[in-house]
Amino acid sequence: MVAASLLVVLSACSNDAAAPSSLPQSPAEPGPTEAPPTDAPTADAPQPGTPAEAILDNRSSRPGIVFGSFNMKNEYLNTVHTGWMNGGPLDPSNIMTWLSGARAKGGRVVLKLCKGRDSYVKENGRFSLTKWKALVARYRNLPLGSYISDGTIVGHYLIDEPHRGSRWGGDGISPATLEEMARFSKEIWPDLTTMVRVAPSWLASSPITYRYVDAGWTQYTTGKGDAAKWVASEAAAAKQKGLGLVVGMNVMEGGDGSSKIRGDYPGHWRMSPTEIRKYGGALLAQSLACAFFNWHHDAAFYNRADIKSAMTEVSAKARAHAKTACRQ
Repeated sequence: MVAASLLVVLSACSNDAAAPSSLPQSPAEPGPTEAPPTDAPTADAPQPGTPAEAILDNRSSRPGIVFGSFNMKNEYLNTVHTGWMNGGPLDPSNIMTWLSGARAKGGRVVLKLCKGRDSYVKENGRFSLTKWKALVARYRNLPLGSYISDGTIVGHYLIDEPHRGSRWGGDGISPATLEEMARFSKEIWPDLTTMVRVAPSWLASSPITYRYVDAGWTQYTTGKGDAAKWVASEAAAAKQKGLGLVVGMNVMEGGDGSSKIRGDYPGHWRMSPTEIRKYGGALLAQSLACAFFNWHHDAAFYNRADIKSAMTEVSAKARAHAKTACRQ
């Protein structure tokens, strides 16, 4: 029945065009979320196409909310780094191995199922909804259900930075298109939380009512000002639109320079231990935060004694955070 529904959806929603958005475009954040420099390698379900009721998306028996990193391998999961967000390394042939490995270590993960940006754009660089759907649909017959129900899979990361027109051939990806992407995801996995890596304030600037997009995703850098004020503003925007809030820090490129450790891009800096403690504590003081992910895992940086100590302290705050719904 689901497969039949998907055939209808694929034929009915084959328009590649993501409507040009008139919404404000935020400046690019330092540190891309594609091609990282290192380490990339039964409850009753709602009827397909209808959003599930608000539930604790973090259904894991582990305490608090996940404290993870982008592009991290299972071997690095531990009592501090309790989850990962991965896209590029995943495909239908290996995803079950990735998931079973994460479950064995008590990990909580977010999946990006559409590979890298070059896999779902047209020749002119604009987003292709048809290509995106085809990539996601490759996973529809895999047994992901138990990993969703036990909280191993925290969410489906639909897309990164839809607001940046420069990434998409001049036009951003509209909120209406994001809703269609999320609706398509829920046709296949009704209980899987859908997440978009864009600030809730951008999502809230659209008059659209989000029925299928569940959560916005914020990533703090020092250029955004006071961390507590910034996350409070984003939380207010998320609440306004009935969205969950994923938080995190760009520890690799978003520092103020006090660490004296240069980032991978000119003019950018790794965060210092003091910054990690300060900003991480401010983000985790926000009650709406439902997950915490840093950009991105780097073994050499993460293994520094001073960084390890700071990460341990922030992870403890995530573990003490009340379990919070990413689906409001």
